[in-house]
Amino acid sequence: MIIGIHHTAISVPDIEKAIEFYSGVLGFEVVEEGEWEQGNPTINAILNVGDCAAKQRMLKAPNAYIELFEYKTPKGADQDANRPVCDHGYTHFCLQVTDIQSEYERLQNAGMRFHAPPQNMETCHATYGRDPFGNVIEIYEIFSDVHPGLPGSH
Repeated sequence: MIIGIHHTAISVPDIEKAIEFYSGVLGFEVVEEGEWEQGNPTINAILNVGDCAAKQRMLKAPNAYIELFEYKTPKGADQDANRPVCDHGYTHFCLQVTDIQSEYERLQNAGMRFHAPPQNMETCHATYGRDPFGNVIEIYEIFSDVHPGLPGSH
């Protein structure tokens, strides 16, 4: 039985820069730090990327986790910082907020690049922005009259 989503994992080229953003800017708390060297058959079997080595950090928000990986070996391919969200694969993760305009301005002032200002989508306000590596993050505010009682609605 599936009971929910525990975390989203992101491979990044610089784990310290990623922590500065996800913890310092977005407010996620680092709750676990790990690292492994090559020669770990269990991890190699799970990840299926060859004999790998990496740093790992688990970060917690009030209702979810983000796991960050910086691979020492094999080195990941650089990604296009403007990768279109229509390309196959995961397109984004979403952060629900209570005051989207305030969060948009705060995140923009912290250096987050957005595709557009928050847009009125009839049942919510939403916009997409990017972390320092180009990964897409949606910020999303639900209208309470559409979803009364839903956590985070106003």
